Amino acid sequence: MRSRRSRFREGCGLLAASLVTLIPARAFAQACCAGGSIVTPGRLELHEDALVGLQAKASSVFGSYDTAGRYVAAPGGDTELDFEQDLFGALRLLRRGQIALLVPIVETRRATPQQGAQFGGGVGDVNASARWDFIEAGQSRFVPGIALLAGLTFPTGRPPEQASPPLFVDSTGIGAFQINAALALEQTFGAWLLNATVLGAKRTEHGGQTLGTQVTLLSAAAYTFANDVALALSASYAFEGDATTRSGADVPLSAHHVTTVTVSGLLPLGDTFRLLGGLSLTPPVDSLGSTQPASAGLSLTVLHSWS
Repeated sequence: MRSRRSRFREGCGLLAASLVTLIPARAFAQACCAGGSIVTPGRLELHEDALVGLQAKASSVFGSYDTAGRYVAAPGGDTELDFEQDLFGALRLLRRGQIALLVPIVETRRATPQQGAQFGGGVGDVNASARWDFIEAGQSRFVPGIALLAGLTFPTGRPPEQASPPLFVDSTGIGAFQINAALALEQTFGAWLLNATVLGAKRTEHGGQTLGTQVTLLSAAAYTFANDVALALSASYAFEGDATTRSGADVPLSAHHVTTVTVSGLLPLGDTFRLLGGLSLTPPVDSLGSTQPASAGLSLTVLHSWS
């Protein structure tokens, strides 16, 4: 169970990381500038040629969903704290193209009354991606901004089977290459920005099994104030099909799904720096997850850009 949970958690994190350059570039309306940055911090605005950023994340697991989708609180004495630091950068290629690279460092602390406490971590699975904006948000009143993204995640992290027992806290990757592809639609309405993204991921074989195709659906609404401060509310639903063996047989109880809600804020610090913060929650409600942990977390991101 821990191994499967860890794999899907890492996969979801990598999918989110792949969105770093997905949102269309700066539109003609102000809302897309700060609003787009708050939804996906690593995207370049239209006037920017490059950026670098550092994001720190921390979350606490307070329960889980069983195979039937019922929420169950964590047993007394069981704790899990997850940490991640992501270093990422983006570079513009032509007016509508961008490339990006993200390097994660992942740590976990788990404790149980029976097995004590363990802390461990290391480099996670590195992600490279490219994005092309066909239409910019706000360019047309009736047609939304349209962007396509393709990415590749490398198995640079430690897979679950190589982690240290009994709590396997130094597992930092899925042990397989992951191919990502996504479509993003975005439109501005005055100070409002609305976004809808669909992202799919396919993994290569690892350890005699191939993880199921993973799909993430993301929707977000952001509001930008006159001083470029922005607030956003987003919701994502990630689901993964059954893993398969080399013979093509499904692995029982290997499918997963999880829902996450996030509130974010953006504060510009001059012309080249911006600060972002976010609070996320996996709601402890039946049917919003399956074979997955339920957690609450926070994130803080600082960005520097060049024009």
